[in-house]
Amino acid sequence: MTTPTRKRKKAAPKTFKAAYDILKTNAAELQQQDEPDIDNLMTTVEESIAAYRVCETRINAVQQALDAAFAEEDKTENSDS
Repeated sequence: MTTPTRKRKKAAPKTFKAAYDILKTNAAELQQQDEPDIDNLMTTVEESIAAYRVCETRINAVQQALDAAFAEEDKTENSDS
């Protein structure tokens, strides 16, 4: 009898690229499975949620920076009129 190999839970990614790569890899692995790997599903889901949160945080930070930059630009253009 063979014991299932458990996927080790990785540390949460620190960068958008690392988090995005985890999401792509996990999605590809799940799509390629003929039968679900139930033993590792929770680890994959938890890892994906952590990666998603990193991506979401970075996207929100960039959006806020862009909003602030455009607001400052609009303010400068309006004061020049």
